[in-house]
Amino acid sequence: MRVVIWAAVAAAWLFAVATPSNARGPYGSITVGNWKGGAFTDDKSGAFTHCSAGSTYQSGIFFMVAVAANGSWRLGLAHDSWRLTPGEAFPLALTFDGQPAFNVYGMPLGEKLVNVEMPVNSALINQFRKARQMTAFAQGQLFQFNLNQTAQLLPALLNCVVSVKKNGVAGAGEFAVATKPAAAPPQAAPNPPPAKQAKSGTGTGFVVSSSGHVVTNHHVIDGCSEITGNLSGEAPAKLRLVSSDETNDLALLQAPSPFKDVAKIRQNAILVGDGVVAIGYPYHGLLTSDFTVTTGIVSSLSGILNDTRFLQISAAVQPGNSGGPLFDLGGGVVGVVAAKLDAVRVARATGTIPENINFAIKTGALRDFLDNSAVQYQVADWHDATKRETSEIAKDARGFTLLITCKVNEQASGAKKPGN
Repeated sequence: MRVVIWAAVAAAWLFAVATPSNARGPYGSITVGNWKGGAFTDDKSGAFTHCSAGSTYQSGIFFMVAVAANGSWRLGLAHDSWRLTPGEAFPLALTFDGQPAFNVYGMPLGEKLVNVEMPVNSALINQFRKARQMTAFAQGQLFQFNLNQTAQLLPALLNCVVSVKKNGVAGAGEFAVATKPAAAPPQAAPNPPPAKQAKSGTGTGFVVSSSGHVVTNHHVIDGCSEITGNLSGEAPAKLRLVSSDETNDLALLQAPSPFKDVAKIRQNAILVGDGVVAIGYPYHGLLTSDFTVTTGIVSSLSGILNDTRFLQISAAVQPGNSGGPLFDLGGGVVGVVAAKLDAVRVARATGTIPENINFAIKTGALRDFLDNSAVQYQVADWHDATKRETSEIAKDARGFTLLITCKVNEQASGAKKPGN
């Protein structure tokens, strides 16, 4: 219910520039995968204003696409944690499937919402219609969006506008356009179902309780049919999924028996400039089979677009580090490694290659997640006197840092590849 309310409010904000008052709706419905929306009218006059639909991404960003009654297109990006300055436009580079970037402007319509105008019949619209991936780069921050369903969404939005302008909102229904299945060749024999194949991906996790609970990222285990974990040099154990938080990208697993060692989670806040150590299993099978250790500092106490759930760190991380522990110089966990900035996409969008921009989930979100899951974890307080050598931190981490392996049984055609 919260998502529906948020979608309606965001859509109303999105068209605050074009209409003198708030929008009312949705009338009818647009349902295409995770995209939800419909038609909207002026709250005072009752006149039809636009059709829009939106979807919430794992990052917490609500992404909207809208078509106005006059045929103009707009995009909207919103997030609960943003604190933008309304009316102060900023340059925005949009890239579709790695093609040359389009330079546009984002206009904050409130503290939490950015509006992007898309000129009708432009190359920008044409690229957006057929793209599978979109990146948005602004103010040193990069956002990535999966657009696999826009081929069905955009016709639904256009159908909504045409239908409502012709028939009004009173008879509004489902605006999604049904796709016609391809006709089978005459007398063609049915094809046998494709064989199932097992695919696997890897990430990192760490032990957080004496009962065998393990923390990793939600995206590491999302869609897994089987999850295993093992300490370096030891046999893998099957892990069961206890709980998951897609919004904060956290997952809680549990082994059938406890581990000897448990990580300690730091309670007091870490500061910008403090040293950190990241430990995990990047490119497992391609590089070493053991874990790797990298060091750096806390570059910022917020992530993309000032998302305060994250730390920005300079310690190098790679695919496979996801879900691993980030330590302070005393050996206490100060974050869960979550992502790195996509240097290739940023370079394509801006012409420059970013360096040492990586992100970890703060322990505040981690502790809330464990508290809500009724997990008793150990805590650590850090002081200058407890600073330790990196080799000592790595030695202790060997007893509670696991290689996480996700296996997915997929049909041979269009199989999903597990990612980190």
